[in-house]
Amino acid sequence: MMDIRSAPMEGLTDAVFRRVHHRLFGGVNRYYIPFVSPTSHHCFPPREQRDVAPENNAGVPVIPQIMTRYPEHFLWAAQEMQDRGYDEVNLNIGCPSGTVTAKGKGAGMLREPDALRTFLDEIFAHSRLPISIKTRIGFASPEEWDALLDILRQYPMKELIVHPRIRTQFYKGGVYSEAFALAAQTELPLVYNGDLFDLPACEELQQQYPGMPMMLGRGLLANPALPRQLNGGAPLTVEEVRRFHDALEQEYSQLFPRDQVHCRMRGIMKHVACCFERPEKMMKLIAKTNPHTYHDAVEKLLLQPLREAPGYVP
Repeated sequence: MMDIRSAPMEGLTDAVFRRVHHRLFGGVNRYYIPFVSPTSHHCFPPREQRDVAPENNAGVPVIPQIMTRYPEHFLWAAQEMQDRGYDEVNLNIGCPSGTVTAKGKGAGMLREPDALRTFLDEIFAHSRLPISIKTRIGFASPEEWDALLDILRQYPMKELIVHPRIRTQFYKGGVYSEAFALAAQTELPLVYNGDLFDLPACEELQQQYPGMPMMLGRGLLANPALPRQLNGGAPLTVEEVRRFHDALEQEYSQLFPRDQVHCRMRGIMKHVACCFERPEKMMKLIAKTNPHTYHDAVEKLLLQPLREAPGYVP
């Protein structure tokens, strides 16, 4: 069986998404909870509290993710996760958001290798939980990767999840496959993340790196049956899309007012629309909706046939 992970995507792969996907599709070994960002106040805001609450993740294999530049904040959050019953935490040093990197967090940490080393020294020396890391290969240039990889190799991390882009690319342009190949020559326990948009892309990666754990982001959002297919199961059907949609909407409606439900559903269904014929048109159809027009657009979408190899369309 393939080792498949669900990427943490803020505002999309929340506790509701994780529960519903796990129940209806399965095939994911670990769902990563979108990052909590602890501060000196040592408290989580309501959104983060809700997302990491054990009762909201019951029966779902999840790993919480932490994003901070301060080791004391990381260690406090890791202890909070242990107190909630989690047995691993993930460090985010890959988020490319401008508001994040301007504060020196996420991929912003890749700009200062010496500070990163000091941070890692502290958290690995004092964390009571195993730590995995999700990273990019540099901030402004892929040439930064050699030095960063030399630093990362020094720590007993549970896993290193590599998205082989630099921060300034955000999610555009091609991945640097040679950078991942360099990491694959080390003893580090690797997970691949990046542009695994459909079944052929995942199969190509497995041909190159047999048995390599894979983290799916936009590919899983677009085709929620992709992990099942990778493990030999059936492909997605339109009826499954309808059940998935209705289950998500029902759970969101129990938590949020109508406008917020629409916002969350539209974000997810814009990705799912990629699986249908004429994906660009279908994505625009969903993206332009408001709470009053949304359900008509979904009905139009579900009248379309699925593409032969459904997946995310960049």
